[in-house]
Amino acid sequence: MQKIIVTGAGGQLGQELQVLASAFPSFDFVFADRNQLPINDPAGVSAFFNEYQPDWCINCAAYTTVDKAESEKEAAFGINGDAPGYLASACRSAGARLIHISTDYVFDGSSATPLKEDDNTAPINIYGASKLEGERQALQIHPDGTVIIRTSWVYSRFGNNFVKTMIRLMTERPAINVVNDQIGSPTYAADLAAAILHIINAAHFVPGIYNYSNEGEISWYDFALAIRKLIGSSCTVGPTASVNYPTPARRPHYSLLDKSLIKKTYGISIPDWHASLTICIKGMIPNS
Repeated sequence: MQKIIVTGAGGQLGQELQVLASAFPSFDFVFADRNQLPINDPAGVSAFFNEYQPDWCINCAAYTTVDKAESEKEAAFGINGDAPGYLASACRSAGARLIHISTDYVFDGSSATPLKEDDNTAPINIYGASKLEGERQALQIHPDGTVIIRTSWVYSRFGNNFVKTMIRLMTERPAINVVNDQIGSPTYAADLAAAILHIINAAHFVPGIYNYSNEGEISWYDFALAIRKLIGSSCTVGPTASVNYPTPARRPHYSLLDKSLIKKTYGISIPDWHASLTICIKGMIPNS
């Protein structure tokens, strides 16, 4: 039986993995939140791995407050940059493999075509820079045993995310505006969780960097319109430019990921964004 440590168990992806865990009786999961396993404590990480002796570690833990990272650079780099290195080192010592979750924010958003894994990285905010550093450390320390998955626009019925925020605002307000000049594709955390477990269960392991999001190309405005329709809201949703909503951290204008490598290497089938959004909202609002 393979033992799998999952960090960040209380987050969106961690909770979706907990939902799927029962479907994999051959895996022995150890779900750890930040209190049980503070990943930015190298001694604590080492002790935890020595106790459980895992075959795999899925690192779902991260500093994800993008705007706050601009003023908390040290904290962001500690969790997103250094901690993946500690986990990679512990995995290497234990003979385990690491699956580390990264982000589209490692790119600057200037592309006009779907981003591939080997495209130049140039983060435009502290969060993206810290996540890129985490990739670098993990791959440098444990290159033969690490898979990096870059994802984008993650949402779930768990935690805080764009879908839940839109549902709340559409309930509270008669009209809202949503930016229409940031392009990408959302990621249903349940689909990403299933893809991760598919990789662990695969007959072969190919380390490296992979992209994963749901299929399709939309703006945040398009995403909001689909949410409104699925929940049957009468709220008016208007398009607007990002400059009208200035934030401490700049956002990339183009984040669409090319997923051909993960599909080819691991034979993963990726659902369309709208189909997955429909499933998620029906799980949250049964009569929608």
